[in-house]
Amino acid sequence: MLKTLRVITIVAALGLLVSGCSTTEKNSDTPDGAFAIAQEYDESERYEEAIRRYTEVKNKFPYSNFATKAELAIADVYFKQESYAESQVAYQMFKELHPTAPQSDYVQFRIGMSYYNQLPTTIDRDLTLANDAILNLSEVIKKYPNSQYVTEAKEKRSAAIKMLAEKEEYIADFYFKRKIFDSALPRYEGLYNNYRNLGFDAKALSRAAICAAKIGDSSRAKKYQELLAKDFPDSKEFKAATKEIE
Repeated sequence: MLKTLRVITIVAALGLLVSGCSTTEKNSDTPDGAFAIAQEYDESERYEEAIRRYTEVKNKFPYSNFATKAELAIADVYFKQESYAESQVAYQMFKELHPTAPQSDYVQFRIGMSYYNQLPTTIDRDLTLANDAILNLSEVIKKYPNSQYVTEAKEKRSAAIKMLAEKEEYIADFYFKRKIFDSALPRYEGLYNNYRNLGFDAKALSRAAICAAKIGDSSRAKKYQELLAKDFPDSKEFKAATKEIE
């Protein structure tokens, strides 16, 4: 029993010795060794130290291919940290410095996702970055149609577009409820013209027709009523608009 315990103790001590020396055994004076050390910190989620070490690789060995790897790794660490503003800048810089890199589709996707992940969870807040997310995710879809990231890029782009549509609806409804029809009208028109087939069409046309009627623009009111009659003849929205116009 005592002998077994002694063996276990020795094995455990050796294990600690090996794990403790894993980083120091690597040569930080070579690009591959320095990069491997940075990776260890990265994999153990010691992200601040990983960024410092990757930066050292980049600065110490600027002409090594490990410098390029370190640049991308820094962007990835920021993304893992959920520091999305920083990851967006880092990925963008990598894209500009290495436009023909084999990871170009991944980098473009991560730029879009860095913008997307900065979006607020509610539509009543600033959604300016949604346009940046849509633009960059669209580039993935257009430029890299066979990329493994296209499916998710499409999903996230659609989600960002829907958020903008909901924001437009939110503002339009705000004016409509307060009977500020001249301000509500262009919002409902924008909702219909810019966000077609997302589930807002009938409401947008109906409210646009009502707003136009309320401000005395009978020709616009009639135009939207006719579109409702054509596309949503049995809808409650068509009935509501017809009631107000007639």
